[in-house]
Amino acid sequence: MSDANVKLVQSLYDAFKRGEIAPIINALTPDVDWQVQGDPKDFPTIGRWKGPDGVQTFFRVVAENMDVSEFSPQEFHATGDTVVALGRYHWKVRTTGKPAGGEWCHVFTFKNGKVSRFREYTNTASFVAAARR
Repeated sequence: MSDANVKLVQSLYDAFKRGEIAPIINALTPDVDWQVQGDPKDFPTIGRWKGPDGVQTFFRVVAENMDVSEFSPQEFHATGDTVVALGRYHWKVRTTGKPAGGEWCHVFTFKNGKVSRFREYTNTASFVAAARR
């Protein structure tokens, strides 16, 4: 399943780059657990969302708060039902116009060919600083 899971993750990133969120939502289990590590009070896109509706909310919050200038998945590593993706992104925070971003690590866990768990690890301090007026 590892190769199929990597291909699915790559297709989800491609959909995101095109601004298409529906393919991402369709690739989730009903009980998906989606989390960007950090303190949710520090920035709107840090936190935990449950289920496809919660993930839809996450992507809405991303779109409301940031404009992407770079999103570059660079490496994919898979074992069993887990895919780890490494990459870089750069954003502009809409409320301040300041840049945020850097390197990230995404960990996808699969169940029956769908994403059941997502974790993002990144430099959240960059987002907190960019949100300060």
